[in-house]
Amino acid sequence: MASLVTDKIYNMDCVVGMKDYIPSSSIDLVITDPPFAIDFKAKRSNYNRTQSRVLEGYNEILKKDYYVFTLKWMREIYRVLKDTGSMYVFSGWNNLKDILNAIEELKFITVNHIIWKYQFGVVTKRKFVTSHYHCLFVCKDDKKRIFYPFSRYGKEQKTKNNGSLHYRDKEDVWVVNREYWNGDKKTPTKLPAELIKKILRYSSGWIEGNIVWN
Repeated sequence: MASLVTDKIYNMDCVVGMKDYIPSSSIDLVITDPPFAIDFKAKRSNYNRTQSRVLEGYNEILKKDYYVFTLKWMREIYRVLKDTGSMYVFSGWNNLKDILNAIEELKFITVNHIIWKYQFGVVTKRKFVTSHYHCLFVCKDDKKRIFYPFSRYGKEQKTKNNGSLHYRDKEDVWVVNREYWNGDKKTPTKLPAELIKKILRYSSGWIEGNIVWN
């Protein structure tokens, strides 16, 4: 197995990369936002985007192949994840059953089913607008997994209405706005930095001062 270099981006098939570079039971946290198999075209006009500012390179998966595709990458993550580690999987509702079935097949344990609510969805004519994604928070061993419940707010910190910030922040519906990159080139499916920060704080122990956010 080749040596993995940290702080380096590997632009390759993730399954091949994990097999070639990552030893078993060596990873603390996985955050993944795989293709949703919904015939996604990043430059469609109903996404309200300037087409010339959307980066190329997104690869979609066929619906008929989605369960096998999911099992393939998720099986390799199960191998590399520590017993103390966690995985967060973002998914649309369309093929969520394949994600859930793969989690059960591979014996992952579901800790939470989180809903990420954002501020706008794709314009629709004959159905309701989807303005949320699912996020499956799972682990290999629920007794050993690491979680930092007071990493963002202490027990005594209050909201303006005198409610508990700690309690509100740990609810399983997360209202986090999509990011606007006005005038800049953008990836078609980037998760907001605020969403990633929240996961890192609760499931890795990192503090914001140790992470560089551009």
